[in-house]
Amino acid sequence: MKVKKAVIPAAGLGTRMLPATKTVPKEMLPLVDKPAIQYIIEEAVNSGIEDILIITNRSKTAIDDFFDYSPELEDALSRAGKFDELEKVRRIADMAEFYFVRQKETKGLGHAIWRAKDFVGDEPFAVLLGDDIMMSDLPVTKQLIDASEKYGASAVGTQRVSLEAISKYSSLKVSQLEDRIYKVTDMNEKPAPGKAFSEFAILGRYVLTPDIFPILEKTPPGHGGEIQLTDGLRELSQCSPMVAVDFLGRRYDTGNLQGFLEAMIDFSLCDESVGEWLRNFMTEKVKTF
Repeated sequence: MKVKKAVIPAAGLGTRMLPATKTVPKEMLPLVDKPAIQYIIEEAVNSGIEDILIITNRSKTAIDDFFDYSPELEDALSRAGKFDELEKVRRIADMAEFYFVRQKETKGLGHAIWRAKDFVGDEPFAVLLGDDIMMSDLPVTKQLIDASEKYGASAVGTQRVSLEAISKYSSLKVSQLEDRIYKVTDMNEKPAPGKAFSEFAILGRYVLTPDIFPILEKTPPGHGGEIQLTDGLRELSQCSPMVAVDFLGRRYDTGNLQGFLEAMIDFSLCDESVGEWLRNFMTEKVKTF
């Protein structure tokens, strides 16, 4: 069955980016001329996704509004003859069919994904975390979908990180199937020093079967007192096939200031309208420091 649905958890409080995220959802912070979440939506759409569920909370209505039509703005742009701008804002709402559900309690990523069960039904689905922006020639989600369909398995996106950094992620126990694709047999969340299975960390992209939902429903709170998606994935990997895709591309953690600034610079340098100017500006600026 083709993967046509995606879930984007966006209910976090954005505490790593305060004070900017006190009233502005972190997913709506701009990268060049688009909010961060639009890059994630575009990755999903370019991977063949047609229906997208965004999981929010009561303080994130700006996300709902952004992916809706804006009749007043569109009328003003039309009357002013700004048809390029009109096309840009209209296209945002037309990229996919958007759905929204609130995570009414802050109970962890596993709980947020469980909230998507009615939307998903009995279909496989992609999960794209709202903090993780990817830069790649072939969309990372498409890389996972291709592997999932080839092996008839759930898939998680992975790359190697240092042993010092693995304690911030989920560490995977894997065996190689082919170049850049591995069989997953176990995993642990934020392992203590010396407890990591490998340097392969799960990094923000998943393709899952609906078998995950009954598992998450009975998963007890884990690390941090929250229902961890990793705990559910660990059980899923032991009862059904799962692969890890060492994806091609660069991942930016835009939930923290350093990752956000790295993404801002790299995406700006790749932008036709400002890339050359920024490159020259940075070259001259470095000379003065």
